[in-house]
Amino acid sequence: MKNKYFNITKENFKWPSILIIIFLSIGLWRYFDTKNFFYVINFGYIGISLSLGTFLGDSLKKEYSQWGRRITQLLVGLYMLVFLGLIGKENMQIEGFFFYLLMGVFAGASLHYAIAKIFGPIVFGRGWCGWACWTAMVLDLLPWKKPQNGRIKYLGIVRYFIFIFSLFLVMYILVKNKNMQDVISTQIYWLVVGNIIYYLIGIILSLILKDNRAFCKYVCPIPVMQKIPAIVSLLKVEIEKDKCIDCKLCEKNCPMDIKLIDYKNENKRILSTECILCKTCINVCPKKAIRVTKGFDFAFKEKLNYANRTV
Repeated sequence: MKNKYFNITKENFKWPSILIIIFLSIGLWRYFDTKNFFYVINFGYIGISLSLGTFLGDSLKKEYSQWGRRITQLLVGLYMLVFLGLIGKENMQIEGFFFYLLMGVFAGASLHYAIAKIFGPIVFGRGWCGWACWTAMVLDLLPWKKPQNGRIKYLGIVRYFIFIFSLFLVMYILVKNKNMQDVISTQIYWLVVGNIIYYLIGIILSLILKDNRAFCKYVCPIPVMQKIPAIVSLLKVEIEKDKCIDCKLCEKNCPMDIKLIDYKNENKRILSTECILCKTCINVCPKKAIRVTKGFDFAFKEKLNYANRTV
């Protein structure tokens, strides 16, 4: 079906269907294990949200296709932050995960981190960052979608320090506080304060560096967990060498400053663990030479564009 906004084919239904099946299966697994039907509703909602965004991203004309991902960001991000976090009073930040992990409590945050940020990246890499993160949900609305100057070399090490600091802060609080119920009851405050700090840092960095994804590159501690399994992720972006005309629009528009053409010239898929599967490169390619493919391959050396280097 073709019109001004859509170009729908049978192929557009493939991945949405797969996503719904995967997430409903997870929900049913948890339901049969716990007899709590909320898991079916929870994972069903997330699966439908991802499926809708994937379908719209593939079906909308190129100039509108990014709205598929943005809609999924809003649907999943707001659900996780507002409903599960603020209303459900569960800390979905990394500190909440550390609290539950070290206390031996299996909560929603534990399952979320296991699926989205520890084991899930083996399949979809850092797709969480591109499609569902509630911090990026806001930062992607800012006007600096295309990085202007490349990455600041070595500044990304900051996120490793924040990861370690968060872990040791939680360990310190647990050692000092003997009443675990008091610790659990403070999680909502951690969630609110943590998100306010992250949003402020993210917006200020974006403003200074003219880069919506500066927070992801330099500050966010989540990639510390994601980058290891993402090395071997099943789904990666690939540039078809015979179609590519080396216009480098993909690199110029990549929000994560990945040297996409270098991977293409080496006959490799995009093996960078900085890829967030946002499909920006796919949408800007004038020759439809870029697509997401399946396979297992890896590389330990990142190819990234840094400041003061030409694309």
